[in-house]
Amino acid sequence: MKTRIRVLSATGMMTVALCASAQAPARPDPNEIPIPPIHTSMKAMPGPDALPDHPTMPDPLVLNNGQRVRTDKQWQQRRKEIRTTLEYYAVGQAPPPPGNVKGRVVSDQMLAAGKVKYRLVHLTFGPEESLSLDIGIFTPVGVPPAPAIISPSGSPPGATPLPRLAQGANQGKGQDALLVTGPMVTTTAPPPPGAREGETPAPPRRGPAGPFRLRTAEEIATTNPALAHGYAFVTFNNNDCGEDTTLRLPDGSWAYRTTRFYPAYPNYDWGLLRAWAWGVSRIVDYLQTDPSVDKTKLIVTGVSRTGKSALVAGAFDDRIAMMAPVASSGGGTPAFRFSGEGRGGKEGLTEMVRKYPNWFSSHLHEFWGQQDKLPFDEHWFLALCAPRPIITLEGTHDQNVNINGVYQSILAARPVFSFLHADGKLGVSFADRPHGMVQGDWDAMLAFADKYLLGKPVERDFYTFPPDLLKPSASPTKPVEGAD
Repeated sequence: MKTRIRVLSATGMMTVALCASAQAPARPDPNEIPIPPIHTSMKAMPGPDALPDHPTMPDPLVLNNGQRVRTDKQWQQRRKEIRTTLEYYAVGQAPPPPGNVKGRVVSDQMLAAGKVKYRLVHLTFGPEESLSLDIGIFTPVGVPPAPAIISPSGSPPGATPLPRLAQGANQGKGQDALLVTGPMVTTTAPPPPGAREGETPAPPRRGPAGPFRLRTAEEIATTNPALAHGYAFVTFNNNDCGEDTTLRLPDGSWAYRTTRFYPAYPNYDWGLLRAWAWGVSRIVDYLQTDPSVDKTKLIVTGVSRTGKSALVAGAFDDRIAMMAPVASSGGGTPAFRFSGEGRGGKEGLTEMVRKYPNWFSSHLHEFWGQQDKLPFDEHWFLALCAPRPIITLEGTHDQNVNINGVYQSILAARPVFSFLHADGKLGVSFADRPHGMVQGDWDAMLAFADKYLLGKPVERDFYTFPPDLLKPSASPTKPVEGAD
């Protein structure tokens, strides 16, 4: 039975409003300081000057040779083509799995009056086991191997925060990151003796309750919605995979390439989203051996920028059983062709490659202001997840997400799910919130997992778009800088 995405009103659904805002120039500033090229094993692909305008969403079911996908064998061929295209243009080429992930339990404890077990595990892997990642694993006690939700939610309780590079000179200000080099000027105290130049101790992420606030193991054990639902919860700090900074060295290269996973793989041009996703895959490597977790029911989620990386992780790692990106914004679930200035507002391609080019392949920057020449769009990430279940979790008043862009991505990816007899496994849910994550997002994620991973009867609609959110605003809200 085919599942329909319900839209309560079609008014304005296909309309793209012209925006009067002049926040970003039509083309990059000629004074941008170029990023030194990284020579990978990938063959060069055409840039925007050699590609035609293609205002409609590129069809994921048409092979590069023009043939339509009609068999499973052709779809497997097409998946390889899509992944290659996304690696080159969108997220960069990542190294292959290292094949040597090992885990050492640093500490373990019983929490929540004995209902939850927590383990801090130190993973090692990579060339000569030179790389590492601390993860925190919370598992419900007294139940069979549990489905597990992997979430980048800050340093695991008990882990030692790693030193951090400074932020880029204009990071988080919505400005062109390629116009500057050097660190942001701050009034913080100098780094302690022995710290590398440009590094500071990782500051506590304090603030309102949410997925990024520092929490104790006991607090997580007693309040995490996944654990309360009988699921395991696995947390890590995405900055331990690749440092989230636009800091650039004097030659224009990214400073983040000097720390974490990057020095071990100098001939790969992966951006930060791909590095964070690659870190998720290393966690999956370890969880394959963990008897307390059901390795066939692993879920990856993330909020905002890590929502983007959750989508990337699911698209490139078939062992992940379900994806649930939250508020993923520009470079996440909304289509580039239907988001950003002149296309309905909020975050689009130009906005993202302007302020956070470090998250993406360097080739994506070439398409600044030329979205219609992209040989892909964000629905291709959704298509790669099929036939596995994926739910995109959005807010009714998210200041960074163009909901029409989300709608267009889901609409363009649905034929792949239908082809693979997975109608219904591409879902969307709206919580009453701005940019972020609230209980309503958790409720939808867990209900979707109950239905499509555990086979439980769930009476819930995962396919309704609020009609007023499909009407592009003539005066789009300015995105929140630094909160992607």
